[in-house]
Amino acid sequence: MDNEITIEKVEKYFDLTESALGVVRKNIISGKEKESKEIIEMVTNYVSDAHHFFDKEDLVNAFAALNYAHGWLDSGVRLKVFNVDDDRLFTVC
Repeated sequence: MDNEITIEKVEKYFDLTESALGVVRKNIISGKEKESKEIIEMVTNYVSDAHHFFDKEDLVNAFAALNYAHGWLDSGVRLKVFNVDDDRLFTVC
């Protein structure tokens, strides 16, 4: 079923979020370094939490942490902290 949190689904979101994190690290808008540092730190922490939960086979919390992480990335894009236009990885205007 599509509404279940599976290992494959969590792994897919690890790939998506970690790829998006790599993209934003290379596309910080000049003058937004302070904001980007805070966002990247929060994303990194949530991804780390997701790995912790995943290792403990807690897929629900791993998935939740990844969604929080990606929400931070999307917020940074929408607030023009990062200069990205990849609508596969981000919610872009």
